[in-house]
Amino acid sequence: MKSISPEFKLISDWIKPHTRVLDLGCGDAKLLKHLIDTHQVNGYGMEIDSNKNIEAMKKGINVIQSNLNNHDICHYFDEDSFDYVIMTQALQVVSRPDELLDDMLTVGKQSIITFPNFGHWRMRAQLIFKGRMPETDTLPYHWYDTPNIHMCTFNDFEDLCEEKGIEVVERAVVNSDHKSSLGMKIAPNWLGEVALYKVQKKTK
Repeated sequence: MKSISPEFKLISDWIKPHTRVLDLGCGDAKLLKHLIDTHQVNGYGMEIDSNKNIEAMKKGINVIQSNLNNHDICHYFDEDSFDYVIMTQALQVVSRPDELLDDMLTVGKQSIITFPNFGHWRMRAQLIFKGRMPETDTLPYHWYDTPNIHMCTFNDFEDLCEEKGIEVVERAVVNSDHKSSLGMKIAPNWLGEVALYKVQKKTK
């Protein structure tokens, strides 16, 4: 079995066996394939890239070609069709992340989301001392060619969850190598480069 990325390993640890999983922006479905092989999940993927869809189908994955900006998840799937809806490193590239989050928690009971932290101290330092848009290992693009259109910090995301009545079930804050430290636990918004969140609607 091919090894998976540290981020995918962290996500896998949050997934219970024999559950239903939807992976948004699934790419070539490496994560889904891993979850099916190791956790016996029932998995579906959604991906805009036709070539990656072909690679996913070669792995035997059920995949739908779709642009997440079309907000068509709820057209394909009924409410609570999945136990988990996963979206890795895509929250910041969609046109309305707030609305997509609503869709994810409509078709899924829980959502797992990962994204880079624009509040990391290196980001702040580059803005303050260089006066330019930051470029780091987790955000390696120039300002003019970046796919990221809605950068946020961990605090921004948690504020959005609070506004929408969404509960943070679990959170992992890591560096670019997906390793954590005591400092990241104490000051996550300053020292964390990537966050992984598991969220669900708050129960009334």
